[in-house]
Amino acid sequence: MEHNNCTAARQYGVTEKMVRDWKANEKALKSMPRGKCALRRGTSHWPELKKHVADMVNEHRQNGYVVTRNKICLFALQWTKSNRDHSNRFKATVSWCTRFLGRHNMVLRQKMKIAQKLSADLDSKVNSFHRYVIKQCTKHGYALSSIGNMDETPMNFDMVGNKTVHQKGEKTILIKTTGHEKSSFTVVLGCTADGAKLRPMIIFKRKTMPKLKFAVGCFVHMNEKGWMDEERVKLWLDNVWSRRPGGLIEKRSLLVWAHLTPSTKQRLARIKTDAAVIPAGLTSLVQPLDVCLNKPFKDRIREQCNEWLVSGEKSFTKGGNMHAPVGCFVQVCRTSLE
Repeated sequence: MEHNNCTAARQYGVTEKMVRDWKANEKALKSMPRGKCALRRGTSHWPELKKHVADMVNEHRQNGYVVTRNKICLFALQWTKSNRDHSNRFKATVSWCTRFLGRHNMVLRQKMKIAQKLSADLDSKVNSFHRYVIKQCTKHGYALSSIGNMDETPMNFDMVGNKTVHQKGEKTILIKTTGHEKSSFTVVLGCTADGAKLRPMIIFKRKTMPKLKFAVGCFVHMNEKGWMDEERVKLWLDNVWSRRPGGLIEKRSLLVWAHLTPSTKQRLARIKTDAAVIPAGLTSLVQPLDVCLNKPFKDRIREQCNEWLVSGEKSFTKGGNMHAPVGCFVQVCRTSLE
C-alpha cells in the first residue's frame, strides 16, 4: 500500500487522484492542526459583498419579511452596482447562492400542503368529460377564441410567500403579514383556447365600494360574503364573457366551468354559449386555469406582495393596524396577468 496508489485509494474509499494529492502535500498535511479537516488556501472572494447580503437577509428575517433565493441574488447585484471595486467579476449564479446559504447555515423553509383527494372512478369521469367536449367542438366547429374557461380562486390579503431563508435548527419561523389573515376575497379568472386572458373579476367582502381609483382592466365588485354566487355569475357573463374580444358578434361559443343552474342556463342560451360542466372532484385534472394559470398567477402576486410589504406605501388605522390594501391588490392582480 505504501507504494501503490490504487490500493490505498480502495483502502480509504477515495480516488487515486486524492491519494496523489496527499503525497504531494505530505508536509503541509502533517503540520495542520488535528481539528482542521481541509487544506484550504487563500481568503474568500468578495467578503464585503457576502457580509452585506448576510446582514440584509438577517435584517429582513428579523422583521418577518420573506427572503427567497432570487431576492438574495438581487440584493447582491444591487450592491455590486454601487461597489464595483469590491465585487470585481462577481456573478450572482445559482451555485453561488447555494454556497452562500451553506456558509451561513441557512436553508429554504416552507409550509405543508394538503393534497386534494381524487375520486375512485377517476378515469371514466375524465374520459366522459373529454368525449363530451370533443363532441361539442366537432358538432358546432367553435373558433378557438370562442372556447373559454372560467374559474374562481379564493385569496386573502396576506399573500406573502410560504418560503423564506432562515437559520437552520429554529423550530419557529415567523413571517410578517398585513394582519388580515381572515380577510378574504375572490378573483375570477378567464381565458380562451387561443391563449387570450379575459378581464379578471375581483369580488371583495364589503357592502360599499371604496373611494379608490382602481386599475384599468379589472372588473371590481363588492359582495357581503365575498364569494361567487348566482348573481355574481350573471355579472361575470354580462361584463366579462360577453365583452371579450369578438364577444359582441355573438357567435356560438363553448364555456368550460363549474356552474349550472336554471337561471345561468337561460343566460347562456341568450348569449349563444354552450356549457361544459366540469365533474365534481376533477378540477385539478381537467380545469385548464387550475392546472396552468392559477399557480403562476398566485406566485406572481406573492412576489409583488412581498415587495410591497417591504417598500410599498401603507396606511394605518388610529390604533396602528394596517388597512387592508384593496387598491394595491387590484393593481397586483392586473399586472400579474400581463
